[in-house]
Parts: sequence; C-alpha cells; structure tokens
Amino acid sequence: MAQQSSDITKGVVITGVGIVSPLGIGRSDFSENLAAGRSGIRRSQLQSFTGVPGHVGGEISEFDEKSAKKQWLKSERKWVKVMCREIQLGVASALQAVEDAQVSTDTIPADRLGVEFGANLMLTPPDQLIDPVKKSAEEEPSPHFIYEKWGQDGENAGQPSGMGAMEPLWLLKYLPNMPACHISISVGARGPSNSITMDEASGNSVLGEAVRIISRGDADVMISGTCGARFNPMQSLHAALWDELAHEDGPPETWCRPFDKNSTGQVIGEGAATLILETAEHAANRGATVFGEILGFGSSCVVERDGSPQPRRALANAMRAALRDAGVEPNQIGHVNAHGLGSKAVDRDEALAIHDVFGADGGKIPVTAMKSRLGNAGPGCGTMELVASLVSLGSGVIPVTLNYRASDPECPLNVVHGEPLPTDNRLFLKTNVTRVGQATAVVVRAAGA
Repeated sequence: MAQQSSDITKGVVITGVGIVSPLGIGRSDFSENLAAGRSGIRRSQLQSFTGVPGHVGGEISEFDEKSAKKQWLKSERKWVKVMCREIQLGVASALQAVEDAQVSTDTIPADRLGVEFGANLMLTPPDQLIDPVKKSAEEEPSPHFIYEKWGQDGENAGQPSGMGAMEPLWLLKYLPNMPACHISISVGARGPSNSITMDEASGNSVLGEAVRIISRGDADVMISGTCGARFNPMQSLHAALWDELAHEDGPPETWCRPFDKNSTGQVIGEGAATLILETAEHAANRGATVFGEILGFGSSCVVERDGSPQPRRALANAMRAALRDAGVEPNQIGHVNAHGLGSKAVDRDEALAIHDVFGADGGKIPVTAMKSRLGNAGPGCGTMELVASLVSLGSGVIPVTLNYRASDPECPLNVVHGEPLPTDNRLFLKTNVTRVGQATAVVVRAAGA
C-alpha cells in the first residue's frame, strides 16, 4: 500500500483501513486475496440453516464465536455477549482501522475524535426466540401466538411472560446504533457520534457525513464505517422473500455475475469495513500514512407516486452530485466501482445511469463490481467495495470482476474482467443503491505507489 502521496495535500484523507470480509480479515489478507483473484463466496460453514439457495453466500468462516473473543475482539471480550454478529464485525473492523492509523486519545483529544457508522436493523436468531414465543402461545385448538400474553403473566401468576423470558440485555444486542456506541466506548471517542441506516447506501453516506463533520471543524478525526450480516437464518429468510437470489448448479464462487447476460440474481453476504478520516494537514502533522482522499459525496432518493423506486434516476443524481461536490468532470474518472448487484433489473438501471452521467464514454469507462467476490452484505457492502478499489489502485490496477462471461446488451458497459486492469488514473467513483430507491456516491482519489 502506498505511503503519503505528494499530490494529496488538502481536504479530508484516509489514514487507516480495517476490514472483516469474506475475502480476508485485515487489509493485508484482503489485498492479497483480491490481487490473487479469489472469491469469498462459498457454502456456509457456520450456519445450520439459511433461507437461500444452496446455503451459498459471502460468509466469513474464520470469524466465529470463539475467534471473536480470543482474537478479533480480544480487548472487548467482556462485551461480546451483548454484540450480535453485525456489531462484532463492525467493532472488529473499527479497532483494526484505529490501530492501522495509530489513532489514540493519548495524542488526540477525546472530544475531537468521533464515530460515524452505518448499520441496519439486526434480527434475533430463532433459537433465542423459541422459549419466549412458547410462553406466549397456545396449542389448542391449533398452535397460535397470543399477543396479550407477550407482556403479561396471564393466568400463570409468578411465571414470566414472553417478554420476561427474553435475555435481560436482549435489546442492546440488536440496535443499529450499537456499533457506534461500542466503538466510541472502546477507543474513548467523545466527539460527534452518529448512526446511519440506509442499507447498501450507508457506506458512502457515512463517509459524506464524516467529511462534513471534519470540514466544519467539529472533529479532527472520524472513525467511519459500516457493517452488515445478511448471511444468517433470519436475514437470509428476508432475502429469500424480497430479493432476486442467484440459483446455479456450478461452484458457489461462480454464482454472482454482475452485468452478465446470464446472471440469475444476487448472492447475499456479510462483512464490515472502517476508514479513519482526518484533514491532510492533521495527518501530515502527526506523520500519518495517507491511503487516499474523499473528494466528493452525493445522495438521492427517487420514488414514484405509487411508491415504486427509480434506481436509475437516483443513481444518476447521486453520481452527478458527487462529481459536482468534488469539482471533477466525468471524463477525469478512472473507473466506476459499481453497486453491481447481479440482479437483472438493478444492473440494467445502474448501467443506464452510468451512460446518463458519462454520455459517450458510458460504454468505455472501466467498471468493476465487487459483489461478484463478496456477496451483498447490506450496509457493509459499500465500504468493503470501496476498500477494494483503494488497495488495488495503490498497486496500480483496477480490481477485476469475477464471473463476467457474456456481455449483456441491456448493460453495455466496459466491465473489468479476466485480469486486473493496469491504470495510472487514481480517481474513482463508488456507487450504491437500495431496493427502495436510495442512492449514494463518492469520488475518491487513491494515493499513488
């Protein structure tokens, strides 16, 4: 990874990277596996049940309950019991980033160190709900749930209600603001703290918010990241009900095919990534390594009167806003790190949005899609995907999209496939969009070799 680049001398820069992904834990392992063309998509090794075809997804099999306590969250092991998997992944990535950037309240005032983190609603596993639900159910005349018994003792005086049978700290394990809370407590950050729940669009949004906090002088350093774990029993069932999921006969690593003519849907996943942000001047004063710079951010949500989302318009709006904010023209961008879901309709809308923004160059600009290697981790996907471009450009290449075999006439894009694409253009545009029409984009410049 590159040291500080001489042309990154102003603005808000990236000085630390932490990542817990299906493609590796830690910047070094992630970079190595990315460069080697590997995939993190596999059949589940940790879950006894998932709701997705073939139990296939982007799973972090080396991050289990035992290793979380003894290795990845060793300093926080007494708190692991009140962290669900999403929170564990997010905190682990943040602690990595803090260490990577050598950030500490020993040298940075606690009230000048903030946290901006993205997560979604987190769902309780079935095994933790079985007994409480039983206490609120009746078997006759047929098994059914009695809502009135959930919060009351009913006729069984002295017996716990359904809610009373829940573990005492249950709620703290599943709130989307808890990653930011745990991170703040762990590192002693007492500056601005905020949590964003915008599903896949969260990653770019937390960066945009963190940059603005620093730019207006409310913090010197921001810990900014996202986490998501869709590859578990409850989240995977939701995916099976709501999403177009890939269904293939071949090896799991070939299932996710963004922008490919033969794509059959998305593959779900899990993961987290965190970036440390500060001004270039602040980074230089403390001798920090700079990995890149956040130049611009844009966001848009477009929905018709009947509630139907319009991803194409939302993505185009967000990209244009990010370019405007960065003071960059489309022809200056070296590549687009796309949302690249693997879903026919969403991929088509994104491809058309890229053409809307880049015009005649829409079919020429290199496009890469990291969900082909990571799956869709919901809120966690955007930051992990951004890191992929950041570390790859540090080595002078654009990361390759896996499983792109046949070009789709409905997605006329220059998809980077086969081999990483050498480049000396370190500007890239990162896009993400949600199923309800929320889109975000950031313009990033990676530090040179």
